[in-house]
Amino acid sequence: MLELNDVTVVFNEGTINEKIALSHINLHLDKGDFVTIIGSNGAGKSTLFQSISGAVELSSGQIILNGEDITTYPEYQRSQCIGRLFQDPLKGTAPSMTIEENLSLASQRGKHFSLSLFTHKNRQQYKQALQTLDLGLENRLDAKVGTLSGGQRQALTLLMATYVTPQLLLLDEHTAALDPKTAQKVLKISSQLIEEHHITTLMITHNMEDALYYGNKTMIMKDGQIIALIEGETRKNMTVDELIHLYSSSTKEYNDRILLK
Repeated sequence: MLELNDVTVVFNEGTINEKIALSHINLHLDKGDFVTIIGSNGAGKSTLFQSISGAVELSSGQIILNGEDITTYPEYQRSQCIGRLFQDPLKGTAPSMTIEENLSLASQRGKHFSLSLFTHKNRQQYKQALQTLDLGLENRLDAKVGTLSGGQRQALTLLMATYVTPQLLLLDEHTAALDPKTAQKVLKISSQLIEEHHITTLMITHNMEDALYYGNKTMIMKDGQIIALIEGETRKNMTVDELIHLYSSSTKEYNDRILLK
């Protein structure tokens, strides 16, 4: 479903500031795979997402999504089939627009904007979708998104990213800026939407418990490379302590951003 073939990204190539951000990445995911990704700062996690989404151009390699080579596709074109959430809850929504208007935009992924979506029928559909978040937002369709809390905005962004089911969903530490209680709620909502729509997903996290609890595969990155992909019975039987040991022995460091809870 998603194939990365020998993907390499080099910043400032040929200069004194040259940096290899991704080095010969190879990865194959089947439809419905949910991969959690851990790694220290600078491991290449966010660059991997930027490469897949089209925000960063490859130096070499190939990206294939659902059988289609998207390597040369611009970011806006890839956004029609790739949903993405960022660490910052303020990204992903239009704060000066209402919840209804934001959802109207999300419902037209890959289409030209039309005022015909502001109908009673669509409004009821938006309310029904918002009810799944269990945040009371279905009663606030006319509220400006800028008035929502960080957790509410991130949950809304998640709903927008999946309103038209994407082929691929990228979650870039999307709960890191939230308080622990809200973060767990947004993670639960994420997991439910991903499972319900069978969305192929990559999720970056620094929480070791979450890395093993969510999804069906866990990937460790270091220095722009994938150094471990844990799946199947090995992952099912792995404890948090064992994952920390594997991570620490692989990276030769202990990152204070790695959390147990």
